[in-house]
This record gives sequence, structure tokens and C-alpha cells, in this order.
Amino acid sequence: MANRQETGEPEGMDLVHLLREVTLRLDLAGAQFAGRNGLHPTDLRALISLLDASRAGDESTPGRLGERLGLNSAGTTALIDRLERLGLIRRVRDTRDRRRVLLEVDARAVALGQSFFGPLIDRTIALLATFEDGEQAAIRRFLGGVRDAVGEA
Repeated sequence: MANRQETGEPEGMDLVHLLREVTLRLDLAGAQFAGRNGLHPTDLRALISLLDASRAGDESTPGRLGERLGLNSAGTTALIDRLERLGLIRRVRDTRDRRRVLLEVDARAVALGQSFFGPLIDRTIALLATFEDGEQAAIRRFLGGVRDAVGEA
């Protein structure tokens, strides 16, 4: 491996390149999953967004989903209609405000994702377990910082 004096790149660029490669490979895996299941890549991003929101305890409305994905109202409605037709999500009335619609991921979508991504998730968790607590904290801090930097860009 060339050192930074040989490449002329700033310190840490090797990690930037590695992160870019990981992102590319995850994107390709996502596209493969989407293709195998008759989904558009945006469908997969929507499902991930809804699952992440649910895990965080946040309610998902069509407006919030569209905002997270950068879609206009018509695009968001078409996306939700498509995912609902496929049985992957459902619209439910908010019990506190019947005028509001919430989005929920169906167990079928979770099972479908687990069948494809489960082995990768298992390998990733096993790899993470080989790191000490302090190393895991550094990895979390780094990835969280990159996430935040991308969000600000």
C-alpha cells in the first residue's frame, strides 16, 4: 500500500476511498435485491427509511417519507401506492388524529429483507464483535460523523 507521500493524498483518504467502495457495494446489493423483488431502488430506500423511523420510535407520514427521500407529493403518493399494492406497507389512520395517515412496514417486507440481507447483517455483526468496546465506539463516532457530514452537504 502506498503511503500518502507517494500518492499526494491527504491523510485519511484511504478511509474515504474504502467508505466509497463499501457504499458502492451496498448500493449494488440493494439494486440486486430490488431487481429480484420487482422493486425500484427508491422503493428499497423508502422501506429502509420507514424501518429506521420505526426503530427510532418516530411516526412516518407520507409527508415525512417524501421529505426524507427528496420526493414531491405526487412521487411520494405513487411510491406509497406501489408499495401498498405489493403488500409491503400499509396506510393506517392515526388513532390520535383520524385526519392523519401513518405508514407501517408489513411483516412480509421485513421477512423479505431478512431473507436477502440477513446473512450480510450476521457477518457484519460478527465482524463488529471482534472489536473492543473502545474500537466500536470509534467506529460509531466515525460513521455518525460521516452521516452528519453527508446530511449537511
